[in-house]
Amino acid sequence: MLTPLFSPLSPAGGRGRLSILIFHRVLPVPDPLFPGEADAARFDAVCGWLARWLHVMPLDTAVQQLRAGRLPARAACITFDDGYADNHGLALPILQNHGLTATFFIATGFLGGGRMFNDSVVETVRRAHGTSLDLQPLGVSGLGLLDIGSLAARRTTIGAILQAIKYLPLAERDELTRKLQSLAGVDTLPDDLMMQPEHVRALHRTGMQIGAHTVSHPILARLADDAARAEIQDSRSQLQDLLGAPVGLFAYPNGKPHEDYSAATVRLAREAGFDAALSTAWGAAGRDADVFQLPRFTPWDRGRARFGLRLARNLAGGAAAATV
Repeated sequence: MLTPLFSPLSPAGGRGRLSILIFHRVLPVPDPLFPGEADAARFDAVCGWLARWLHVMPLDTAVQQLRAGRLPARAACITFDDGYADNHGLALPILQNHGLTATFFIATGFLGGGRMFNDSVVETVRRAHGTSLDLQPLGVSGLGLLDIGSLAARRTTIGAILQAIKYLPLAERDELTRKLQSLAGVDTLPDDLMMQPEHVRALHRTGMQIGAHTVSHPILARLADDAARAEIQDSRSQLQDLLGAPVGLFAYPNGKPHEDYSAATVRLAREAGFDAALSTAWGAAGRDADVFQLPRFTPWDRGRARFGLRLARNLAGGAAAATV
């Protein structure tokens, strides 16, 4: 039992520290291409550990109590980013089985059959034939003749493509993604990866929290203020219209301070009327944390003991949260 390890690291009251865990997908079975991605069995095990070790609570309540210096001991929250369909189909029943709550941050532009650019890249390379992929016609630095002769090579190639085009303007990035599919000779890509609007409503009805995550999942730090403001405010408005309820929580896409969001982005999130916003900087939040740059961290270890120890080290400040 690791509970005694967490209690002194996160006591009740003003010295409390909030652990916020981040997930994206929960797959039905392990993915050979990405074996580290959470599958249902692994997520079920992690939820069991969290239910025994920590006091998992709704994010909005945790933020209020953090600011007031009234966190319970071992306070923690669970979050999901983007809005994948498996969040509703697989993650929800597992969370309910363990009596846990979570917050789901939704990129509204992909609801109902949309597909994020990174998934277009992943699924294109997954389906590409042959042992190499010639991307020289794309005209992107670093993307030439790439190896896809093994699963490991395909993972490396996916990473290289994402790194090369991730920070380009949205229109250019989307056009390159379409050209990639053509060069790879891939005719169709899945169009059922993201939630339908009714799935978001169902999550909300069960007591799960819904947060905004922009419309098109851009790199907010690369946008002009007007464009970033529209992405932030429109996603909130669309979710509030969908749910008929306020949406007070926001997560920055990608979420790295300075790289993915800026001080101007934080200002825009505050001005939009949110109560809190989350980054992906490692760490745990104390009472003096900026609630518009709350850190998140999830151990990647598969074993129970190593997962718990890494979570404890993060809670103790082993990786300090960065801010802009």
